[in-house]
Amino acid sequence: MRATFKCLAALFLLSAPSAEAASLRVSPVTLDLSMPRSSATLTLRNDASRPLDVQVRVFRWTQTGGADAYEATTAVVVSPPATRLAPGVDYTVRVVRTSKAPITTEESYRIVIDEIPAKRVQRSGTINLVVRHSIPIFFRNPQADTPRVAWKLARTGGMLKLVAENTGGSRLKLADLALEQGNARLYAKQGLVGYVLAGATMEWPVVLQQRPMAATVTLRAKSQLGAIHENVLVIGR
Repeated sequence: MRATFKCLAALFLLSAPSAEAASLRVSPVTLDLSMPRSSATLTLRNDASRPLDVQVRVFRWTQTGGADAYEATTAVVVSPPATRLAPGVDYTVRVVRTSKAPITTEESYRIVIDEIPAKRVQRSGTINLVVRHSIPIFFRNPQADTPRVAWKLARTGGMLKLVAENTGGSRLKLADLALEQGNARLYAKQGLVGYVLAGATMEWPVVLQQRPMAATVTLRAKSQLGAIHENVLVIGR
């Protein structure tokens, strides 16, 4: 079974046109475990004035064909998988890697926490905002290589894409991306761009402000390891 989720919280609108605020909070927003550590906890909090029902699931996270892919797994489990949160109370969810298979590089998962819509009559003219939190969790061999990413801009299917190929043993988290040529900024995206997982290739479509005048552009970005400053080859410009 495969499913697709957004990296950030997704809001599902259940009617229209004004809204009741969603009130489910989760911390931390990322879990990064270095083996032999195999368990961690998440804290859920209900800031609403009424109880909230939540469901918690785990999916194995890979990247195939330049895109994120998610698959149900039993290699990592959560407890409890469903609960009712009373108002103003913190709840602990335990996350455990049950698989005994050795980790040679880094394994990636997503913990998906869904608020279950309340079965009640809504006031006329309001909506409920039902929140989905998607929390990355990584199990890493401390001896694994750091990310080693090769970049290129390539035109495929009529669309220009930034392609990142990671031959290293751990992921690269990419944020605050800019593509420049000389003094001209051709493209910029603030905030989180995404991840390139260990041993995977990821692609992001880009729309440049102007056509590149040379065969390379400069990529500037931030990562969990620091600033990135790379010359990127433009293919099929």
